[in-house]
Amino acid sequence: MTDMHHTAISSETAAESPALALMLQRRSIRAYQADAVPAQLLHTLLTTARQAPSGGNLQPGRFIAVSGALRQQLSEALLADYEAKVPECEDYAYFPRPMPMQLKRRQAASAQALYNALGVGRDDRAGRDAQFARNYRFFDAPVALVVTIDSHFGHGGYMDLGMALYGLQLAAAAHGLGSCAIGALASYPATVRRVLGLAETQHIVCGMALGWADPNAPVNQTQTTRAPLAEYFTELS
Repeated sequence: MTDMHHTAISSETAAESPALALMLQRRSIRAYQADAVPAQLLHTLLTTARQAPSGGNLQPGRFIAVSGALRQQLSEALLADYEAKVPECEDYAYFPRPMPMQLKRRQAASAQALYNALGVGRDDRAGRDAQFARNYRFFDAPVALVVTIDSHFGHGGYMDLGMALYGLQLAAAAHGLGSCAIGALASYPATVRRVLGLAETQHIVCGMALGWADPNAPVNQTQTTRAPLAEYFTELS
């Protein structure tokens, strides 16, 4: 779950299309202002996100807003797992196994961009761990979402849900809010289900932090790059 920064489209083209500009400007936000997000606005964002394409119009996935004492309990339980180095046990495989070297380099570059923005050195293990732990506090965003999918869905369900997740992030950006998808939440699905009282058939896909970005936070200046077109596009005739 990564940031958005691309230079392949000219600034002139983006200026002509507000939608393109929005997609080019979106990035993962990891520091937020404390202002609450009105419930009606959140409902509007989620309703908009559901306009994403969906095979057979099945619309897989659930979005669960967690707040108050329950959110605190969830964060504390996840942090306890993380700090105790409880083995991760995702409901689904996210990364390829084994990870090809080309992808390892992308992953390392993304992490380096984040820690450079924070001023955390390569050998500062404590600093890196502290930043990663913030995933389990939803980066202190005013809105904390847990995203699930019914275990009976096939791979296509994850694809459709992913489009809805991106739709949610774009809808948030259109209203001036920031967001960050939190893949780390899927590392301890049994803990999430236990704290939230979810059925075993509810697979934990990710978390989502949402709110107004803190413009002064260095972490929000993180910039990552995207692969050039030639790496993922082929024309056949």
